[in-house]
Amino acid sequence: MDILPSIDIRDGKVVRLIQGDYDQQIDYDRSPVDVASQFAQAGAAWLHMVDLDGAKTGQVYNTAVIRDVLNSTDLKVEVGGGVRNQRTIQRLLDAGADRVIIGTRSLEDWEWFTEIVHDPDFREKIVLGMDARDGLLAAHGWTKQTKLAAVDLARKVSKWPLAAIVYTDIAKDGMLAGPNFEQVELVAKSTDVPVIASGGVTSLEDVERLKDLPVAGAIIGRAFYEGKIDLAEAVRRALE
Repeated sequence: MDILPSIDIRDGKVVRLIQGDYDQQIDYDRSPVDVASQFAQAGAAWLHMVDLDGAKTGQVYNTAVIRDVLNSTDLKVEVGGGVRNQRTIQRLLDAGADRVIIGTRSLEDWEWFTEIVHDPDFREKIVLGMDARDGLLAAHGWTKQTKLAAVDLARKVSKWPLAAIVYTDIAKDGMLAGPNFEQVELVAKSTDVPVIASGGVTSLEDVERLKDLPVAGAIIGRAFYEGKIDLAEAVRRALE
């Protein structure tokens, strides 16, 4: 299992939101480039990076910061937040991203999303971002709730050439209270696409429990920034 430490960017700064609420923001006085360097030193192979401004507005906003991070690190990087068109996908890949996360547009324009995922240029480079509250998907930076179940969408794309699914449990995100193991397991067992768990991963025990589930990775955010988890040890245990 991979550990994917995360960098969430808003107004060029490293931040975390509590349960996806843009009015509940924690600022961290750290350079995104320096944080990425810390992740590499801890032995991580991947970096999960989200443009929160982009997720809310529908277009990538923190382009310069994202480019700085991509140019400064040897980590493999997945980038999301505001990716709504093919040009943005290509621009991020050309800038050095290894894969690109699409969330909202997949819910709003299924035909477009289907074409993008099956485009030979983007095979295994697209990550489906599934952000859910009570098992139902949300869009536009978690501000709009849908009636579509995450499990149903995961099942629908089971045989698609996606790089991964990032499943984020909104209620758990930024709460330092452990993941929603039951829902993560349901999603992972409903699809052949590798599933990455996000939201609430706080302790080494959480990492161990996720390892027992059919998941390919776990995203760690606030727990790292607030010293709740030893990232290097988490990476080591995940790879055992």
